[in-house]
Amino acid sequence: MSVYDFTCTTMQGKEVSLSQYKGKVILIVNTASKCGFTPQFAGLEKLYKEDKGLEILGFPSNQFNEQDPGTNEEIQEFCKVNYGVTFQMFKKGDVRGDNPQPLFAYLTKQKGFKGFNMDHPVAPKLVPMLKEKHPEILEGDGIKWNFTKFLIDREGNVVERFEPTTTPEEIAPAIEKLL
Repeated sequence: MSVYDFTCTTMQGKEVSLSQYKGKVILIVNTASKCGFTPQFAGLEKLYKEDKGLEILGFPSNQFNEQDPGTNEEIQEFCKVNYGVTFQMFKKGDVRGDNPQPLFAYLTKQKGFKGFNMDHPVAPKLVPMLKEKHPEILEGDGIKWNFTKFLIDREGNVVERFEPTTTPEEIAPAIEKLL
């Protein structure tokens, strides 16, 4: 099994088989429009435009303190107007819990949680907040917060998982190795 076995729905309602990305390096990201990590959209778009052969697939979720409450249309407009996002965005859905999108259930089984980069300026606030308000999120290998990123090689294998506290700029070298 690989990411190519999944079909996902775009924000425009089109069913897309991820097999259409065969031969490309893919970065799959769960996103949110009203999060402390939302400015990562700019870094993701920069990677997308600079690195030929890289596809970025964004999946909005409202599961983390309701930081993406808008409709698919509102989210798409926000990303385009505020960050110039041109990479493919998919329909908002769950990425963890009892009913995650099948793709995210697969991704988290392939690459588990290894911890946050505590040098990131948001981490010292995020971790205590999770411990206090959402301790269940810290259990297991599920997605911990918005902007968790999964790097997929040209054969559809999950190569690496990057937590929200790792910026797009910091993962650029790992992407370059696969390109």
